[in-house]
Amino acid sequence: MKRFLKWFIALLVLVIGMLYITDYDYILKGVRVVYFTGHTTAFIDDHSYFENEVIPASSNPRPWPLHKDYNNTKPSAKLISTNEELGTVAFLIIKNDSIWYEHYAEAYGTSSQTNSFSMAKSITTILLGKAIADGYISGIDQEVGDFFSKYKGSGMTVGDLSSMASGLNWDESYTSPFSITARSYYDDDLAETILGLEVVEKPGTYFKYLSGNTQLLAMVIEKAVGKPLPDYLNESLWQPLGMEKPALWQLDDAENRLVKAYCCIASNARDFGRFGKLFKDKGLWNGQQLIDSSFVQLASKPRFPESPEYGYGFWLSDHLNKDIFVMRGILGQYVITIPEDDIIIIRLGHQRGEKNDQPFSSDFYIYVEEVYKMLNE
Repeated sequence: MKRFLKWFIALLVLVIGMLYITDYDYILKGVRVVYFTGHTTAFIDDHSYFENEVIPASSNPRPWPLHKDYNNTKPSAKLISTNEELGTVAFLIIKNDSIWYEHYAEAYGTSSQTNSFSMAKSITTILLGKAIADGYISGIDQEVGDFFSKYKGSGMTVGDLSSMASGLNWDESYTSPFSITARSYYDDDLAETILGLEVVEKPGTYFKYLSGNTQLLAMVIEKAVGKPLPDYLNESLWQPLGMEKPALWQLDDAENRLVKAYCCIASNARDFGRFGKLFKDKGLWNGQQLIDSSFVQLASKPRFPESPEYGYGFWLSDHLNKDIFVMRGILGQYVITIPEDDIIIIRLGHQRGEKNDQPFSSDFYIYVEEVYKMLNE
């Protein structure tokens, strides 16, 4: 036993040493954050294991009004079972700008901060729209090379980044600890990782979902506006939208302090829902045009006819013959907006449904269908 223990310790030291030598030491943090906490992947409460930038609550909070029929309708058996099976912790239905239905589980509530995951991609694209409206960026056709010389002459535009058509050599892998996706999540110099990417295909040609696109877009916006992205989010959107609670935006580390813009804003369901209302109302909020309506129109329509499931920073669906645009995170985080019926559905939780050949996992379709059944009772 002593000999085995000695060999095991020696092997462990060797493996750890090799990880440091080969610059894969970030895997150790991944193991510590995920497996040592009893998980098998990133999870909705993992923000406490990373550096974060605080986005303060609005100095003029604007609570959602409660609908006259608030929580009068019980959810269907199918909705209840889906939420229980997938670990939904927050489920809201906003109808005509009032909370019509609201439910929380597992001690989560109106102020609970949980990870947005890729819903942050939509928020970053909204910030692109704001930067264009503020005159920091000339438009979606401005080239990335104007901000980072490495990409000079590549033809890659900020719109290509937002619409997932950059041609960058990013590997969107969620299973391999050696993938660039894992490195970006757990390593300590995100800018170095992103600026190591190369344009290997003609930009603007077709849709290919790459988290690195949004991260590079965020770095462009940050350089254009001349301030950290959380500060720009705070002054441009968080404050005027009347967010009731503070939020956290994960950083790569305490020294570089670059936000993980492709993911990782920890906030609550009510505040996330305001982004749906902002786009539902074509960028108008409380009488102020925060985002140009033409940008909202652009973002919520497909760029490529052969990929109707995506616009600029937003997922799209025509389920039930409705025009739907969606903020979406990997574990089934959703802000589902259906403008024609003035409906916003917000769902936060631990897991999503099965991903088959459809653009969305099975839970998305259940949420939309069951909400309409509730509203039609």
